[in-house]
Amino acid sequence: MRIGVIGTGRIGTIHANTLSRHREVGSLILTDADTARAQELAHRLGETAAPGVEEIFRWGVDAVVITTATSAHAELIGRAARSGLPVFCEKPIALDLPGSLTAIAEVEAAGTVLQMGFQRRFDAGYTGAREAVRSGRLGRLHTVRALTSDQAPPDAAWLPLSGGLYRDTLIHDFDVLRWVTGREVTDVYAAGSDAGPRMFREAGDVDTAAALLTLDDGTLATLTATRMNGAGYDVRMELAGERDQIVVGLDDRTPIASTEPTGPPAADKPWTGFLERFGPAYEAELNAFVEVVRGERANPCDGREALQALRIAEASELSRRERRPVHLAEIAGGSPPPFA
Repeated sequence: MRIGVIGTGRIGTIHANTLSRHREVGSLILTDADTARAQELAHRLGETAAPGVEEIFRWGVDAVVITTATSAHAELIGRAARSGLPVFCEKPIALDLPGSLTAIAEVEAAGTVLQMGFQRRFDAGYTGAREAVRSGRLGRLHTVRALTSDQAPPDAAWLPLSGGLYRDTLIHDFDVLRWVTGREVTDVYAAGSDAGPRMFREAGDVDTAAALLTLDDGTLATLTATRMNGAGYDVRMELAGERDQIVVGLDDRTPIASTEPTGPPAADKPWTGFLERFGPAYEAELNAFVEVVRGERANPCDGREALQALRIAEASELSRRERRPVHLAEIAGGSPPPFA
């Protein structure tokens, strides 16, 4: 199997390393807007660098992995679909709903595969939480609390391209909330704060955000995110039911300290970022993609699934901007797929 990797930044490098080691992948063709970066990575992995995207399709590949800037995702997904190629793409499909719907339509018209990169679906903690909820261990689920906290803010130049905190960061929480609980979000009430560094205000973004979500069975979920968590990278989900309560992301590296005299000590080596925290999950999702391409398993996260997370992000941004509750029915692209 020959796979084209478009984009060799941080996550593209991680994916290229995983695929280069995979026993079912014979070779890679790497390309990037920074041609020197692609060439350096190709040399290090013993793979081939292409001068541009055109060569990826002209030289011939069996599948494509897209890890470029989000603004290029939809166009590349469409190009691959028209070429009859299966695609793995980092989230989101596009920065807006029209672009996402157009890309999904192209994939569906071509009858090809689009697997989206929501790596938390492959994390052992979230997988265990899903099993606990589905097995009935928690009883009736009444409350979910989730958070994603980055240790340090991104570069100022990247912020205007990110889509904002809801679409870029909390979208992972929106996706995994649906995946773990098996429920749909019906209503959103969101708020955000730009009281941190000036660059967030200049980008029209917020550095801290919160959302209260109501699920279709009445479960309440609170989700928060921040770019300014100096203690470390913190990603957790707590699920409380009438019988039991569990938590994802609580271990000896969770960057939190207890003020209780008998509480656990602060982490010696707190998590510093998503690549470190979710390393095994990133590898597992690419292994799954290879299996999908080989026809050995069903697509674990298609475009329609990713669209639902984006709809929640859009509803949250609308709620923050207009300072009002938003019904998901107000957001285009409804009729989510049934859960497995």
